[in-house]
Amino acid sequence: MLKNFELKINGNLYKVKAYENEPLLWVIRERLRLTGTKFGCGIGVCGACSLLVEGKVQRSCVFPAKEAVGKSIITIEGLPPNHPLKRAWIEVQTPQCGYCQPGQIMEAYALLLENPKPTREEVVKRLSYHICRCGTYNRILKAVERAVGGFRS
Repeated sequence: MLKNFELKINGNLYKVKAYENEPLLWVIRERLRLTGTKFGCGIGVCGACSLLVEGKVQRSCVFPAKEAVGKSIITIEGLPPNHPLKRAWIEVQTPQCGYCQPGQIMEAYALLLENPKPTREEVVKRLSYHICRCGTYNRILKAVERAVGGFRS
């Protein structure tokens, strides 16, 4: 049965009807039409659907929407176009197909919230939980490095 939920996404309050255990991914994409967050595997492995809930990365394909009620959610649309990560992604020409990139950027964003000047190894470890079918991992690292102004030694 559909239930009424209020979700705070990218600073905006949305009233939406959804099934109690419906994954947040589908509520965001299909019901609210915020399509930047991508569906990849549906089991929380690939990372394409990553977004932030209360500043922590969540795989939205397995995160029930009801658990996001009353919490701050940030999707790729919530980062301004001139955000250093988005600019670096473009400057380095990171994406090929681009499908996994929103999840990669959101993971990098979460890391930078915790640690504004990470080492290369910290970034590699953090992003190792994401799958890029095009294999642009080196460009992804270059983009993060550019966004932070160089890795910490």
